[in-house]
This record gives sequence, C-alpha cells and structure tokens, in this order.
Amino acid sequence: MTISTGARLPDATLLTMGANGPEQVALGPKLQGRKVVIFGLPGAYTGTCTTAHVPSFIRSKAKFDAKGVDEIICVSVNDPFVMKAWGESTGATAAGITFLGDADASFTKAIGMDFDVPAIGFHSRSKRYALYAEDGVVKVLNLEESPGACEISAGETLLSQI
Repeated sequence: MTISTGARLPDATLLTMGANGPEQVALGPKLQGRKVVIFGLPGAYTGTCTTAHVPSFIRSKAKFDAKGVDEIICVSVNDPFVMKAWGESTGATAAGITFLGDADASFTKAIGMDFDVPAIGFHSRSKRYALYAEDGVVKVLNLEESPGACEISAGETLLSQI
C-alpha cells in the first residue's frame, strides 16, 4: 500500500557516511517535532535524478528554510558510499541537503514506493516522489506517474504547496 496524505511515516533505518564509515540513521528522531521534506528517486547518478530532481531542491532550499522546513532529505535505494559521492558531486551536500541511502529498500517498500524494471537493472528502486511531513505525518505527497518525469515531484512544486 502506498503512503498517503495524513498517514504517519514508518520508522526506518537509513544509511549515511560518517567520519568512520557507514552509519545508521534512525528516521523517527529526524521527523519527531520537525518539518521535513523527503524526496525519493530511482537512483543516484541517473539522468533525470541528477539533472532535474536534485537541482530543483538545491534551487529552492533557501525558500524551504524560510517556510520553516527543518531538513530536506534525499532518499534513494543506493549504498551510503554512492549517496555521499553523489551529494557532493551535485552540490546538494554543500547546499545543506541530507542524502540517505535505503540500501535494502526497506523504507521504500514500507511506504509502497518501490518498482522494478529488470531490463535496465532496476530492482526494488524508488518511484519519484516528494513529500512534506510535520512530526512524521505526511501533509503533502507528490508522486510522479513516470520515473523519467520531474514536474509534480520537483522542489518548486512542493514548495508552492506548503
């Protein structure tokens, strides 16, 4: 079942690169009492993800801050090594966007955002979406119909709905 507006995000453990290597990040505390944007996408270093989706959140980061958003988190079904390198190469890390890997796709599956396209090597990847949550409850959810599109899930679109 796909997560919906009004639903509480499940607790999950995602991964980041820390000073001494991969570290687990509990999503629950990051959401508790906070306004958080999470955007999910099919994969690091892929076309639309790199040229459109991530840049849309870099461009709109200051405006999200002005609206009281505490954190913007990019989630992809990738390992933390790749997520760290990708965040740095796009400039998103420097812009203040958090990149977290959902290496086993457990969070992505728990919110019903997984899909497969075996012919291109996509197994348990994330659909393209953006959501805004307050205290872990989804207030706005924008899901793209096509993984190659980035309009409904773009940063500017979500920003206009908050």
